[in-house]
Amino acid sequence: MRMPRRTLPLAALCLAAVAFAQIGDKAGEPQVQLVPDNQIPPSPALTPQQQLKTFQIAKGFQISLVASDPQVGDPVAAQFGPDGRLWVVEMQGYMPDLDGTTEDQPHGRVVVLEDKDGDGVFETSTVFLDKVVMPRAIALHRDGVLVGAPPHLWFCRDTNGDGKADEKTEIATDFGVRVDPSRPQLANPERAPNALLWGHDNWLYVGAYTARFKFKDGRWVRGLSNFRGQWGLSQDDFGHLFHNSNSDQMRADVIPSSYLNRNPNLGRTTGLNWKVAKEQFVWPIRVNPGINRGYRPEMLREFKLKEFTAACAPWIYRADLFPADAYGNAFVCEPAGNLIKRNVVKSEGGALVATPYYDQTEFLASTDERFRPVNLLTGPDGALYVIDLYRGVIQHRISLTTYLREQIVKRGLDKPLALGRVWRIAPEGAVVAPAKKLSAMSPAELVAELASGNSWRRETAQRLLVEAAPDAALDAALVALAKDSASPMGRVHALWTLEGRGAVKTEAVLAGMAHADPRVRAAAIRVSEALMASPDRDAILARWTELAATEDATEVQQQLALSLGEAKSPAADLVGAVLITRASEVAFIQDAFLSGLEGREIDLFEAVLKKPAAYPKTLPAALLRCVFSTRKPAQVEKALAIIAALPLKSQQLTLLGSLATHPTVTAKRPVKLAAEPASLAKLSKSKDAAMVKALAWFKSTVVWPGKPGVVVPVVKPLTNEEQALFDNGKQTFAGLCAACHQPTGKGLDGLAPPLADSEWVNGDPERIIKVVMHGLRGPIKVKGLSYSYDMPAAGFLSDEQIAGVLTYIRREWDHEASPVPLDLVQKIRAETKGRTDAWTEAELQKTK
Repeated sequence: MRMPRRTLPLAALCLAAVAFAQIGDKAGEPQVQLVPDNQIPPSPALTPQQQLKTFQIAKGFQISLVASDPQVGDPVAAQFGPDGRLWVVEMQGYMPDLDGTTEDQPHGRVVVLEDKDGDGVFETSTVFLDKVVMPRAIALHRDGVLVGAPPHLWFCRDTNGDGKADEKTEIATDFGVRVDPSRPQLANPERAPNALLWGHDNWLYVGAYTARFKFKDGRWVRGLSNFRGQWGLSQDDFGHLFHNSNSDQMRADVIPSSYLNRNPNLGRTTGLNWKVAKEQFVWPIRVNPGINRGYRPEMLREFKLKEFTAACAPWIYRADLFPADAYGNAFVCEPAGNLIKRNVVKSEGGALVATPYYDQTEFLASTDERFRPVNLLTGPDGALYVIDLYRGVIQHRISLTTYLREQIVKRGLDKPLALGRVWRIAPEGAVVAPAKKLSAMSPAELVAELASGNSWRRETAQRLLVEAAPDAALDAALVALAKDSASPMGRVHALWTLEGRGAVKTEAVLAGMAHADPRVRAAAIRVSEALMASPDRDAILARWTELAATEDATEVQQQLALSLGEAKSPAADLVGAVLITRASEVAFIQDAFLSGLEGREIDLFEAVLKKPAAYPKTLPAALLRCVFSTRKPAQVEKALAIIAALPLKSQQLTLLGSLATHPTVTAKRPVKLAAEPASLAKLSKSKDAAMVKALAWFKSTVVWPGKPGVVVPVVKPLTNEEQALFDNGKQTFAGLCAACHQPTGKGLDGLAPPLADSEWVNGDPERIIKVVMHGLRGPIKVKGLSYSYDMPAAGFLSDEQIAGVLTYIRREWDHEASPVPLDLVQKIRAETKGRTDAWTEAELQKTK
């Protein structure tokens, strides 16, 4: 059947031919409106009562208004206080017009909403902090509030009781980059740090940031972490951190980054930033022409958004107000599609897997284009609260296309501003009943709250008890709860509260390790690491050893593999090797084990090869790769000697071949030895073709003085001028590059390739100068692996900044490449002046 021809308005046709004027435009890409004007309903700003009628919510649930403008405007994040008040971050100032002209002005605020009459509606709003530039994150702590507003993370207090902050202590100065309307590429509000979350382990985690924080002994401690997600952060009962990016609705750290960061020799692992949700389909109930790439046919299904394009704020619901099958479900916001998705999250073989709860429909959807759910949180009552930014424009100018700008102007989506709503979702028929305030509770009552069925109450009680003064009676009550509570999560939080108070007791963790619930056992094992330096170390290790031989729960097996590395002993390493043999099918368990072996890999390699049949076939090769990655001549020579002494040639070939095919090793620079190893000469006597081939590769990875045809290079020290470039480049890297490529240079799976040992970084400097100036359009192969990666241009950096950051990455992480001279950067900028498109791998390969 012939389809009727669709006539597009003249403005849409002309749009494809206009000169590209927006940062988000891609050269040569036509931008033709796909949704006919007559199918696009009006999108006026509605009153909350009108908006309520636009919602379609899943059967069995109800939604009600708890706060709205003018009490709150442009809300983006919120936290409930122990007294039940709601602290809200208002990003007033975000995109005040389509050019973001005054975003650098201090229009942002933090307000406190209060329900004084107990009717479930916050009728009172008090400004706690104002005159802030683009605030975006909040967390309560002690008698104050942590507020993130790039580039600052502040701890704000009200010292005189008037309800307003009068003291600000700076915790971090690299909390993103402050916006500058004249240089929009410098600071991308869509990828700045956000989502402050107190983890079960008493660390404060941050979304889209590479550090975590803890308050200990009267001061803030900063720890290394990994960049995770784009907007939003949550956790489950095991403490797994969940995050996402705009087109990828859910990822998680199955293995905590604090463990994986222990061993720089490990290389790339998938246990961090694991893709939990494979399916990205969404099912809006209105047409969606107002999305940034709405001119691309693949973005729409029947004129409605087809897949996530603005996924944010993944929230794991863990309370007892919703039906029991909702516990542990993940709710994900899609503000561009005006909806919230519900997923079921399960553990399968140690990995996390999410699937949609509903078939081709959503938990909550709206026909109101201005409904912008951007954050979720569980309340003191167990309800799910929705932070609704309620505005027409959510796309920042740094990515705005000409198409979307025309949509906004034509349909008047840029006004009004400073609106906002907070919604409460509860089971149908649920009555609003004010929850008892934790702020009014005694320590004994707070201990009881650790066993609440509501995660907000458990976690808030833990935070308050960790912040409380030393008290032996309180610690004793926590030990009793950890040993005797009927609530598994009560035991988990009692254990972590003891850890946060520096009062971990052997009897508590041993009881936890004997509990029937794997959540308790996993927490007890991890908390017991605090006793490795205590007189009870042997008792803890004995229990770990018993569990290694008997434990069947995958999450507990993973935790055991991680914790055994904290013992830092050959005996514990062998126990770990036995464990991963039993649990060889558990996802990530070998990497979990290897993460704790830094510096001891060679010893375990030797021990395992004495009884190779007793351990996983993959373990010796994995250990060998770690040894080789150290680039330490003595360890490399010892490994080769061990291989040469093996009785079977097949074993030798397997191990040498594993090096030759693994990108963690093949991308490394040659190892400098003092002389030709005797074991290499011994192996070279073989005339076997396979051995000759394997040794040929191995010989190409090592050099020594006098090696035929090889001149061992001498690394020239940096001059004073080059050192200054390096030092300045280090700062530029931390502020602009580390979020994606990581402070370790390892990159981020699914987002950015590694820089450490990258052939692109250590190769021709002209290529990476071009990449920094004009960007890169993937795919690109790095260290033997392909990345579908688009790197934005950073040509706004000065020539000195580019020379500095590239000098830094070519000399950091044991790199020995030459520094990048300023005049070379100036030369490349002049030669490529006028280029507007990003480079491709094929183009860059033609450079020299």
